[in-house]
Amino acid sequence: MFNHYLSIDVYRIWQDLHFSYITYLNRTFNFIRDKNENRLQLKKAVLKIFQEQEVYMISGLMGIGIVGCGTISDIHAAAIQQVDGAYLNAVYSRHEDNARRVGNKYNVPYFTDWEAFISHQGLQIVSICTPSGNHLDYGRMVAEAGKHVLVEKPIEVTLDRGQQLIDVCRRQGVKLAVIFQSRYLPDVVALKRRLDDGHIGKIFQGDAYIKWYRSQEYYDSGVWRGTLALDGGGVLINQAIHTIDLLQWFMGDVQTLYGHTGTFTHQRLEGEDTAVAVLRFANGALGVIEASTSVQPANPRRIEIHGDKGTAVLDGDDSYLLIGADAVPTKKESSATGAASPLAGFSIAPHRDQFAAIVRAIKNDRTPPVSGNEAMKALAIVQAIYK
Repeated sequence: MFNHYLSIDVYRIWQDLHFSYITYLNRTFNFIRDKNENRLQLKKAVLKIFQEQEVYMISGLMGIGIVGCGTISDIHAAAIQQVDGAYLNAVYSRHEDNARRVGNKYNVPYFTDWEAFISHQGLQIVSICTPSGNHLDYGRMVAEAGKHVLVEKPIEVTLDRGQQLIDVCRRQGVKLAVIFQSRYLPDVVALKRRLDDGHIGKIFQGDAYIKWYRSQEYYDSGVWRGTLALDGGGVLINQAIHTIDLLQWFMGDVQTLYGHTGTFTHQRLEGEDTAVAVLRFANGALGVIEASTSVQPANPRRIEIHGDKGTAVLDGDDSYLLIGADAVPTKKESSATGAASPLAGFSIAPHRDQFAAIVRAIKNDRTPPVSGNEAMKALAIVQAIYK
């Protein structure tokens, strides 16, 4: 009925959002009648009207809330706003300044009262962005409130706590997913497909190198950083776990390993700033992991997979194959995302794509990527090195 007045893009936004109170669309004209507006701006404008009027969807979009308003919450919030089929519903922090900052920045309600947040109308999924050692505590409360649970990597700081989170979500009948956005990098997806298709032949070795740098100021910036209780350790469980997850995703389960850890260039860390390990995978292949936040200059993370026909390389976020003994790499300049500082070269696109996949899985009652059980694999490798 409004098609005569709205541009085609606006009409499609209306269809996507599935609002029941159509008459409120009249109030969006001042925001969205310009045909040059992009779809994200249109979506924000329509949602703004409904938030102001306390009008909520009855179907279609899934409301996602964020718990913890530190640095990573901005990545989650920006990514959620770009996901078709979902919207940022509200944010929560124990610290009012943090909650206000994120809420105002993304124009959503913010809370410091847990009951008010978890009962907020339209909230269906909660993304937990707290220090890792709090994932179980908040995840349990979210699950017991009947909401689906997302957590930033790692799933938790110990296997026992990770399993407890899996168990409570299963008992409550809610989905659990862990953010490992590197699996959604285009070159990673392509590399995984090529490995599965046998492009480099029978694989006999897989190595991961995460030789990064973090300053002492970085560790001092949060009282939880590098602690066993809240960070779970140091470089392995915080920075390297993304690459460890990719290594085991490419290579399969680890059968045995032996490792060493140490702290060499930082003070006041309970965890490690350097680690090395030798692995044997269940398929018989061998491998190594080298990880550090002490290397200057920092290097892009790198994975090398060797088969009897050639080599597959992930260099930063870019991948390429070397087939045959005389192969020469043809590749872009290495992307050093996160090597020298946490958000250096960071893109929200992989987060957006994993959030979108999770939302689709929840809507269709499927196991979301990456599930709690899947996320435990990388944590198990880290914990085994620590032992």
